[in-house]
Amino acid sequence: MSRLVLLASAAVLAGAGLTGQAVAQPPAGGGMCAKQPLSWVAVCADDTTTKGGSPGSASSGGKTDKGKGKAPVPEPCVVMKMDPQPPAGSALWEGHDPGNGAVYTRFCPAGIAAATAAGAIGLGYEEFWSATEPAAAAVDPRVLAQQAVDKMLLTGPDIDINPRPGGRGLVGMPVWMAADPSPTTWGPNTASATAGAVTVTATAKVSQVVWSMGDGTSVTCHGPGSVYKTSYGLRKSPTCGHVYTEPSSTTSSGRFRVTATATWDIDWQVDGGGEAGQLTEVRTSAVALTIAESQALNS
Repeated sequence: MSRLVLLASAAVLAGAGLTGQAVAQPPAGGGMCAKQPLSWVAVCADDTTTKGGSPGSASSGGKTDKGKGKAPVPEPCVVMKMDPQPPAGSALWEGHDPGNGAVYTRFCPAGIAAATAAGAIGLGYEEFWSATEPAAAAVDPRVLAQQAVDKMLLTGPDIDINPRPGGRGLVGMPVWMAADPSPTTWGPNTASATAGAVTVTATAKVSQVVWSMGDGTSVTCHGPGSVYKTSYGLRKSPTCGHVYTEPSSTTSSGRFRVTATATWDIDWQVDGGGEAGQLTEVRTSAVALTIAESQALNS
């Protein structure tokens, strides 16, 4: 049987004189790391970042909301061959003779939780015999690509619209829609994630924003739009605009709910060459506009 031990400090790793590698899933013998063998890389990859939206976003969609409050993902477990091997007759050989297989040590940072529950603080590890050397980690670069995207904390557009929310616009007058660019609201945004010897770097940027105007129409803009200035007067936006044909009083809330849904295009590649691919993420922000008929303002 394997033997579960709790170390007081990670420094024991260096002092134990061990050599080894991360593994995709634990070898036969169980232990704390054997609980999730079918999703080993996804569960144990080195990523402790949680997702969340920006304070300025009225709402967010896609995977921004999905990740809120998510607990940090533990670092991967590492399996090492004991060096030197235990002497003949040691219980660690589990009845086998030296040279018949080998004795390994599995270190799991997730054992911190087990250590705390046991009244100790440190890393959990267990010693076990195996007839064959555990396989090296089969890292899925697509999983690392998604983890890199999670680190970016991508959000919905930072809406810059005229007329301003809280003010009033007029039926028949142009509305200017824009998204103030930043790394988390427009891109480009780059991050990396690593598991074992594999590092994936991903770069994300917004390719389009679909504006749902709250009156049953939508406008698709392939750039951030133009920010309105008072010197522009009553001109229409040259890049991203809309004209309301009815007042917002026709809605139950008395305002048009305008949502801006950004599509993030993401390119990723394994560092040093090799596999590459693309991902797509969607994020949404919203504001509310009051649009009145001109005679109502003049009365």
